[in-house]
Amino acid sequence: MSDIIKFGLRGDKKALEEGFELAPKFDENGLMPCVAIDHITKKPLMLAYMNEQSLKMTIEIGEVVYYSRSRQEIWHKGATSGHTQKVIEMYTDCDQDAIIVYVDQQGAGACHTGRNSCFYRKIDMEADKKPVTLKITEAHTYDADAVYKKK
Repeated sequence: MSDIIKFGLRGDKKALEEGFELAPKFDENGLMPCVAIDHITKKPLMLAYMNEQSLKMTIEIGEVVYYSRSRQEIWHKGATSGHTQKVIEMYTDCDQDAIIVYVDQQGAGACHTGRNSCFYRKIDMEADKKPVTLKITEAHTYDADAVYKKK
């Protein structure tokens, strides 16, 4: 883990909400949610998680690094696909337990299904629909099978 990046101590509530030091609060699994948003379109691209190491790496290298809950490992977004996320701005919420990162999405998309965004289905809010249905709102932007070849 990086010795360059240091986080502040989690002090009292006032210091966390109004202070000037990043003092992230990770959950019981050492994680916090992170939403990546396209810095131009403002469209949400994906929701993933960061741990202490991935947050420090993101700050250090200027590209988003997540923690994969399914693989239980650090995940530099785009390492396989080439579809990296260059950090434009990062925000934390009032109690510092969530991150929003505005990114310049490199490559054809953020989603492993071959789309620009992981948020490509809209929930149909019509009350008479049972079960509730989804509408696909985004076409594929790349061939996910070709990019994520099974090894």
